[in-house]
Amino acid sequence: MTAAETPRDRQAAAYRSAVADWRRARADTYERLIATELGDDEHGAFLAWGDPAIYDSTLHVLDEVAARGEVSFELQVIPGISSIQALAARHRISLTRTGRPLHITTGRLLAEGFPDNADDVVVMLDAGCAFRGIDTGGARIYWGAYVGSPDEILAEGDADDAGPQIAAERQAARERHGWIMDSYLLRRPARP
Repeated sequence: MTAAETPRDRQAAAYRSAVADWRRARADTYERLIATELGDDEHGAFLAWGDPAIYDSTLHVLDEVAARGEVSFELQVIPGISSIQALAARHRISLTRTGRPLHITTGRLLAEGFPDNADDVVVMLDAGCAFRGIDTGGARIYWGAYVGSPDEILAEGDADDAGPQIAAERQAARERHGWIMDSYLLRRPARP
């Protein structure tokens, strides 16, 4: 049995509230599927595209279902290669540099500006291509969409120069497939 993803209001002014509503609706669906589709000795699976240990809400939703107490289940997470690991591998780069931190964030937070305390920033969930609206400080961008799949798209270059091409490619891919899963590393020149 499969279930369609619950739609989310991506234009809501109250972001956290919209996400909480979306998660509750997903929990309702998950709870219904567990209750009606699985027998006592059967197993179910949730495929989480991307990095469930970093930003996917599947684990949070399943925790909410368990906390409700209406259905009983055991949860096992089977790790795979994260989209961030795949991005670095496909670009043949390390995400870190000697003695420097790696910062992981969302496009929504990057839009507020490049983090002061890091020169290597991995960005996920960036529907607005935030790298185009901030001072990147001469950063290089390593971008990938559908990484590891037959539809994989990669681009790299100076963030300011490559930004328009990446934004256009991202939009075209989203229209072509109806969805997009992408991430990128912004790497500023090393500071002394």
